[in-house]
Amino acid sequence: MAAEDAALLRAVAQVLNDPSRRDEARHLWRERFGVPSLQSRKALLAAAPLDDIDLLRSEDLSRVIDL
Repeated sequence: MAAEDAALLRAVAQVLNDPSRRDEARHLWRERFGVPSLQSRKALLAAAPLDDIDLLRSEDLSRVIDL
């Protein structure tokens, strides 16, 4: 860790200890550096650009399956 990183971390700690600045700082840091929220598969597919993708499967019943 570089010296400027230590100074930055001290400044972050000071902001987090200040009740008047804490909430806004957390919000800004979460927007910029936070972990993206996990979406359900359904929501992910609903948001995906699937306009030109053929999602239908042919019903190929001629396959031989050895059970």
